Amino acid sequence: MTEETHTVPEAPAAPAVLTRQEQPEDILGAEKAELANYKETDVFAWANNLVQFKDELKIELFLINKNYVVYRTNMAKELDRQLEPIFIDQILEYVLEGAAEGLVVRGFEEAEEEKKVLQRTQLPNVDKAKEVLNWLETQEHEIELFVEEEHDFKRIKGIMARVTHDKIDKPFYVFKVLPQSQIMKGKQGWMVRGGKFMAFDADAAVRIPTEPQMLLLDQDLYVFNQTKLKQLFGYDAKESYIAQQKVAEIEANFKLTFDAGVSMQTLVKDKKSLIKKLQKINPYGVKQQALMDHSEELGIDLMEDDGGSIIIMDTKDLTKFVNLLNDDYIESALTGQRYEIVKKKLLKLDEGSEENMLLKEVM
Repeated sequence: MTEETHTVPEAPAAPAVLTRQEQPEDILGAEKAELANYKETDVFAWANNLVQFKDELKIELFLINKNYVVYRTNMAKELDRQLEPIFIDQILEYVLEGAAEGLVVRGFEEAEEEKKVLQRTQLPNVDKAKEVLNWLETQEHEIELFVEEEHDFKRIKGIMARVTHDKIDKPFYVFKVLPQSQIMKGKQGWMVRGGKFMAFDADAAVRIPTEPQMLLLDQDLYVFNQTKLKQLFGYDAKESYIAQQKVAEIEANFKLTFDAGVSMQTLVKDKKSLIKKLQKINPYGVKQQALMDHSEELGIDLMEDDGGSIIIMDTKDLTKFVNLLNDDYIESALTGQRYEIVKKKLLKLDEGSEENMLLKEVM
């Protein structure tokens, strides 16, 4: 008899440990760190402290164009004494007088605009404002000097003041919208001198609004004028807050799986069309299986993984999912053609129609 030999299986190799350099970078890491390290600022204490320095502040101006490119400005020395009245005085007056009259600060996303309420949001919520600040934080040395002949004042959307002082720990920023109506090009106007109309002899002229609009202290963006926030940075805090709530409700009602480094919140962020649709959606109006069945019937390429979760790889997948949830796809019973509905209006039966009378009888 021959002896049977048994081979002992080798123990599975331990998974390789990635070095710090080999590990995939968390694209949301910086934003998570900002939120984790967030400390609420006190605008009233800030204003009280600033009063003693307000005539000694260093104010640098930057222009923001329609594509959120930032430009340096070359300022004549005689304009220095005008900067503090334009960018600082009315903010201090608003905050200090407001404090005496019961002014309160509330989260912009949760409060409607009303008297004696100063609204505030966090910088990471406002993508375009963060993009503008990144120019100063990461590539200030690359910022070009604004030259009218090359960059065109008519493309400028807003102005940003960076304010510093030796006894203030961090700079703060003041933002203002520059309406096109306040910009005049050299060939478009006349001027009056000594009672006589003369040709305007400058490349361009601009009138900077003096009313307070936006103030950034650390990570807190104080909003004195809701309309200006939307005009300059395209951010509607109320809409975005409702969209966040809708996303949470959708995630509670559907099983979703996302590509590494993204979430439904990050994919929705700054997507105006998706945000508008989310305002109207009832996340509990349809079940996941019914939605997937409808997707298959229409030939919409939306997939599930082995665990039954809907796979969302990118904005394209999310748009399909939101469109299905909003019932934006239809197959014509007349032609068999399939359509994506851009705008729809729910049909209502005529009050006196036979169908409506029968419906009332049943009810």
